[in-house]
Amino acid sequence: MPFKAVVFDAYGTLFDVYSVQHVAEQLFPGHGAALALAWRDKQIEYTRLITQSDPDPAKGSRFYQSFWEITRRSLHYCLDRLKLDRTDGQDEALMGQYAKLSPFPENLDVLRTIKRQGLTTAILSNGSPQMLDSAVHSAGMAGLLDHVISVDGIRLFKTAPQAYALVQQNIALPLDEILFVSSNAWDALGANWFGLRTHWVNRQGLPFEALEPRPDFTGPDLRSVLTTLHIEPH
Repeated sequence: MPFKAVVFDAYGTLFDVYSVQHVAEQLFPGHGAALALAWRDKQIEYTRLITQSDPDPAKGSRFYQSFWEITRRSLHYCLDRLKLDRTDGQDEALMGQYAKLSPFPENLDVLRTIKRQGLTTAILSNGSPQMLDSAVHSAGMAGLLDHVISVDGIRLFKTAPQAYALVQQNIALPLDEILFVSSNAWDALGANWFGLRTHWVNRQGLPFEALEPRPDFTGPDLRSVLTTLHIEPH
C-alpha cells in the first residue's frame, strides 16, 4: 500500500456544503440554490482575505475570525446581496443546518474500509473545532477518524502553508506516506505546493485549475480514493 495515512478536507469533501439549499429553499422559496452557491463562495473569499491580510507566521492574522463566524457573516452578506429579509429564526435555522451538513452517501463505507486496513485517518479543515465536532458526530464519523485537525490554533486558513504543516504536527509520517484528499481544486493545489500527495475528488466534472501541478490522483467521488490506495471496495 503506497500510503499509511489519509487526510480529508471536510467541507465539500466529506460534507455537502450545498445541502443547505433545501432549508434555504423552504425559508426563501425560489432562492435556495442561489443562496447556497453564493454563501459558499463568499465564505471562501473571506478566508482568503483574512489569511492574506497582515499574516504573521507565529501569530496568524490579526484579522482572524473563526470559520463559524465567517460562515455567519457570509450568510448575512449573501442575504443582503439577494435582497432577502431575514428573521433571527431564519438565520439560526440556516446556521444550524450548516453545523450538521449532510455527508455524501458513500463516505461512511469508504471510511470504514480504509480503517479496516489499519491506515491513520484524519480531517484537516478550515472549520472551527466546535463546527467540526458537530459535523463529524452528526454524520456518524466519530469512530472513523483518528484526528480532527482545525486551523483555528494558527489563525490562518488554507492555503497558507502553516495549515498543511499541521498534518505532520499531528501525524508523525513522511509527507510521501500521507495522502491528502479534497474536492476543492484550490485546496488540492495548495497541498501539492506544500509537498503532500493529493487526490482530487472531482464531483462536478470540472477542469482542474490552470495552475500546476495537477493532483497526483483524481476520481468522481470518495470511492475513487480506494483505487488510489489499492484497496478493494467491500
